[in-house]
Order: sequence, then C-alpha cells, then structure tokens
Amino acid sequence: MQDNLAALEALGIALPTPAYLIGAVIFGIVGYVAYRYGKKMSLQVTKWIGIALMLYPYAVSATWLLYVVGVGLCVGAYVSARS
Repeated sequence: MQDNLAALEALGIALPTPAYLIGAVIFGIVGYVAYRYGKKMSLQVTKWIGIALMLYPYAVSATWLLYVVGVGLCVGAYVSARS
C-alpha cells in the first residue's frame, strides 16, 4: 500500500484529506437543496448558485479555499432565496 501511495505522490497526485471530502459532500448536498428550491420557486439565481455549489469542488484543490468559497456561495444562495 505504501508503495502505491509513494508512486502516486511521485506523479504529483495526492489523496484528498478527510476535511476536504466532508466539505465537498456537505456543500454538494446544500447545492442540491438550493438547486431544487430555486427550480421549484422559479428563482434563477438560487438555482444557478446551487449548481455552482455542486460543481465547484471539482475545480478547487485547497481545503481552506473549498470552505471559503462554499460559505460564500451558501450566503449568496440564502440572500437570493430571501429576496
């Protein structure tokens, strides 16, 4: 097992941390809920923010950035849904 991990690290591939995985799952679920709510209530901004919440973890590799962007998008979804 260690040889496989060492080979992956030599290629520049690192496994995500548990904090990253938990954040990606939580923000994905929140994004799905925002998408469904925006679609049901015909709120285009909330729907698109939900899509962004579901997809942005694929583009972000730093854990701290995952949480900063996720919280920002969640605040945006909340504000757009309340308007």
